[in-house]
Amino acid sequence: MTTHQTSSLLLGLAAIVLLARLLGGLARRLNQPAVIGEVLAGIALGPTLFHGALSGALFPAGVRPLLGALAVVGVAVFMFLVGVEWDGAMIRGGGSLVATVSVSSVLLPFGLGTLLALHLMDGYGTGDRTAFVLFVGVAMSITAFPVLARVLTDRGMSRSPLGVVALACACVDDVLAWSLLAAVIAVSGSAGPDQWRVLLAVPYLLGMFFVVRPLVRRFVARRAVLTLTPAVFAAVLVGLLLSAAVTEWVGLHYIFGAFLFGVILPRGGERLRGDVHERLGHLSGTLLLPVFFVVAGLQVDLSHLDAGGLGTLGLILLVAVGGKFTGAFAAARLCRRPVRESAALATLMNTRGLTELIVVNVGLQLGYLGRDLYSLMVVMAVVTTVMAGPLLSWIIGRPTGGGLPRPPGRPASATATATAPGTGHSAGTVGTAA
Repeated sequence: MTTHQTSSLLLGLAAIVLLARLLGGLARRLNQPAVIGEVLAGIALGPTLFHGALSGALFPAGVRPLLGALAVVGVAVFMFLVGVEWDGAMIRGGGSLVATVSVSSVLLPFGLGTLLALHLMDGYGTGDRTAFVLFVGVAMSITAFPVLARVLTDRGMSRSPLGVVALACACVDDVLAWSLLAAVIAVSGSAGPDQWRVLLAVPYLLGMFFVVRPLVRRFVARRAVLTLTPAVFAAVLVGLLLSAAVTEWVGLHYIFGAFLFGVILPRGGERLRGDVHERLGHLSGTLLLPVFFVVAGLQVDLSHLDAGGLGTLGLILLVAVGGKFTGAFAAARLCRRPVRESAALATLMNTRGLTELIVVNVGLQLGYLGRDLYSLMVVMAVVTTVMAGPLLSWIIGRPTGGGLPRPPGRPASATATATAPGTGHSAGTVGTAA
């Protein structure tokens, strides 16, 4: 690196952290997740405003590959932390309601998304028709577990019956959506001439669950209190990076390997998981994820958005919001849940946040999405996340620590402990960033 590149990189990182903190704090003051402000910071530094003059001055061409590398690390760490929070026990204990709502809230928007993709094919389609159609369907099916956990935590609902069901449904949605995305990547031939490597994903998955996971569990079980020493922390980082590298090499995407390594960490080591969350969460949320937002924002250009683009955006929002809401609401009502509870659950399932940004960024990197449609998808991710909190308040009233507003005149009960499932550190790490 030259002296100019070094100084430009450090100056750009300082600007990213400062702007992300300022706009993230503003978003929290407006009762929105910090990710909204951080995403807007990324878009503001991109070509949408001032015709790219600001981004060109802060991030010269020689610096952008370095930012891209940091963004890759940030997304890998974030997906690892999402995997750490993922708890299969919630799914097993959720019963038919969780299964029905989860499947319906994925399949309906996926189907509507594929129909939307066929409609958009002429104006926004890429070279691979099948990959384009399937990917748009997947993008419509996403629910962001971390941002949903943050919304519930902020409202004191994370341990309420509605909150537990919503989190369990989001867990299942994560698995279904990531599985669909992995299938799209596998069948589209994104790995090029080495596509045969994708066959290695199955033995790798089996090895992680039936070899690595028992070894890690045995290691934790031998220690009554396992603290995050430098050696243990280094082992976690090595495992995370190796797992991400392997899934990237076999032709899937590094996000799957990072997520998988988080999933296999034993649930018994609460102190270990909490310490990992705290250390990696602060670094990721303060520096690495804001860098990802900027890298993503540099690809968003809304300066040429015309009436036709606005019409397409409206159609995307209609399919994304309507598909998720209708699928979840109808399934909840089928399970005989009250109307307001069903509507609240459907609203929560519509949160997308950073997870949607990661998915559409994957689509841009692999050539499934063009720049114009990518920009509209980013706007959809922001809008669906912004609307979740206000719409939830409109449906169930002011938060009381339960799922529904208390009757008039009854004193407020103590709110539930503000933690996301699995660890007390979630609200301050992944939840904040997501």
